[in-house]
Amino acid sequence: MLQSTPSPARWTGKPIVLVGLMGVGKSTVGRRLATRLGVPFVDADHEIEAAAGMTIGEIFEKFGEPYFRDGERRVIARLVDGQPRVIATGGGAFINAETRALILNHAIAIWLDAPVHVLADRVRRRNTRPLLRDRDPATVLGELAVARNPIYAQAPIHIPSDQAPHESAVAAILRALKA
Repeated sequence: MLQSTPSPARWTGKPIVLVGLMGVGKSTVGRRLATRLGVPFVDADHEIEAAAGMTIGEIFEKFGEPYFRDGERRVIARLVDGQPRVIATGGGAFINAETRALILNHAIAIWLDAPVHVLADRVRRRNTRPLLRDRDPATVLGELAVARNPIYAQAPIHIPSDQAPHESAVAAILRALKA
């Protein structure tokens, strides 16, 4: 069952940034939400790859996570320029204090949340996630949830979900935004 923390005001067109652990559906929900709102959708990870001319896995491997996070912050700073849009971020973007401050100051952050077992089932379908390379997804996601959920909780809107269809998350976000 989806629930949401109500937003204090009606959405005014400020960029919407979806945050949460990998596999929660930020890109899928983001695309559908953007369509419903009639605004562009942007996947920050795709923008980072385009800017770098390589995949996120390649960036991690060649330059390391700190380099990736710096590029991620610069891309997100460009994306939260005040234009109405929906932005899906990578799972670690909101964890970086500078990136989080950018998002909280210039956009509406929405935390999409799901139980670790649901996320682990979803991410097992793809092997493109650097943090999961050669590790058990449930173990990694459990560790990440413990460390990151208190930070994700700083987002003013929280959309918890289980195995509900993505359209249910979109509807809960629209209710929270009063859009």
